[in-house]
Formats: sequence, structure tokens, C-alpha cells
Amino acid sequence: MIATHYVQKSLYVLIILSLSACASTSPVAHPEDPYEAINRKIYTFNEGFDRYTLKPLAQGYQAAMPQVGKVLVNNFFSNLDDVGVTLNDFLQLKIKQGFSDGSRVLFNTTFGVGGLINVTSRLPKHDEDFGQTLGYWGVKPGPYIMLPFFGPKNLRDTAGFTVDGYTGVITNITNIPLRNTLYVSDKINTREHLLNNESVLDEVDDRYSFIRDIYLKNRENLVYDGNPPADNYKDEEE
Repeated sequence: MIATHYVQKSLYVLIILSLSACASTSPVAHPEDPYEAINRKIYTFNEGFDRYTLKPLAQGYQAAMPQVGKVLVNNFFSNLDDVGVTLNDFLQLKIKQGFSDGSRVLFNTTFGVGGLINVTSRLPKHDEDFGQTLGYWGVKPGPYIMLPFFGPKNLRDTAGFTVDGYTGVITNITNIPLRNTLYVSDKINTREHLLNNESVLDEVDDRYSFIRDIYLKNRENLVYDGNPPADNYKDEEE
């Protein structure tokens, strides 16, 4: 379903939550997180921003918006997301997948009234971005970085995130009030999906380490389309 996929992707953009796995903490420095001291401070800032700003907005949206409205809004932003997904499909030479995702954009935009209605539910929705494209072509992830407001990234994904921003549909809207409204609405819509699942973090001793480890594993999994190199599994076991 689109909603489930959309939550999974946006989770890491907003650095709010994770919906699976277990946390483990260790006093040993993480090799992929050389800037942990400053990253933790930024994480604390992000967590405060979410607690006092983003989460209350999402709770208000959840209470005020009828369910049918939430579905239409989610479909709309999912369709916008598919534009970037399609571009990165072709950049990664995933031609068949690119035509499939491009078909989603075409038919949902036209017959789905600008993407409000998902008329392509039989076509799978994929998750591709420019960070994954860089990984596909051999660019290494680099160190783990916690960005203010935008949350966990690595150096490669930070570059990809910047490119995705410049090529995104919302970013290229010239009407500034409309652009800003869509951007904020997208984030609130994403955060609303996470409200009913965040209790998992109450059982975590170190949320920072938990989110970092989940992020790194998830991004590696996405770059390799669910089949990371066997050596990586051996490293995890060790």
C-alpha cells in the first residue's frame, strides 16, 4: 500500500521514528559515525523541534482531517514522489521499473485528478532517490551525519538529498506561498502516519544509536535492492 511505503521512506527524512528491529547500545565508537558528539547534539535539537512543533501539528491534522481527506492528501504527495523515483530508475538503468513508475505518474496525474486518486494500485510503488543512484554507481556512503531538521544522512545521501531537492516538483514551483504550503503539508502528512507507531521508541535505551543503526542498514538495503553483499552480513554478525 502507498501509505505504508510512504511512511517507511519518510521516516528517515524526518528522523522521527523506526518501526522495526531492536536497539542495542555500546560504549565503543561506531566506525561510521566519527562525528557522534556533534550528531547527538543535533539529534537532541531535532527531537525538541518534533516534540514542540511538528508532532502537535500532526496531532491536530489527525484530529481535524477526515479519513478520506487523509487518503487523498497521501495519494497526492505519493504521486509527486513518483516523479523523482522515475528519474532515478532510469539513472540506475532500471528501465522496466522506470516505465512502470512513469506509468504511475502519468495515469495518476491524469485519470487520478492530479494524483488525488491512486488508479494504479496494481503497479508496485518503488523507493529510489539520488543517494541510491550514487550508491548504484559505486559512490561510498561516507560518514554518518545528523542534519538539523532533516535528520539522519550519510555524506553520499546528503549530496543526493540536495540534488533531489533541486529536481523535486515542489521545489520548482515558482509560487512561493504555494510551494511552502505544499512543503509543510507534506511533512505534516508524513508525521501523522507515524503517530500511532512511535511507542516502540519508549522501549529503547538509546534512541540516537537505534535510529542511526536502522538508518544505515535501511540505506544499504535500498542501494542493493534488498541484497547487500554477503561480506556485510558477516560484519554484522561479528
